[in-house]
Amino acid sequence: MEYLTNLPNIGPRLAENLERAGVTDPEQLRALGAEEVFLRIRAQVDQTACLHQLEALAGAVEGVKKCLLPPERKAELKAWYRSL
Repeated sequence: MEYLTNLPNIGPRLAENLERAGVTDPEQLRALGAEEVFLRIRAQVDQTACLHQLEALAGAVEGVKKCLLPPERKAELKAWYRSL
């Protein structure tokens, strides 16, 4: 079984936030995508969730550390975040 904390960028605290938002495994995180999961966390767990958390989720979905996300993806995430 794969655990959320096995993914890059997902430590115990973010894993707890994910579980509280109803995301219980990596497959579910990948299926929903970073943006949808971020919205769930913001609505149900932490209204102050920031861009760094969004980037961490996107990296986890892609299987890379957030610092290794392509610049285009980072720009897309930043624009999306600012539109909230």
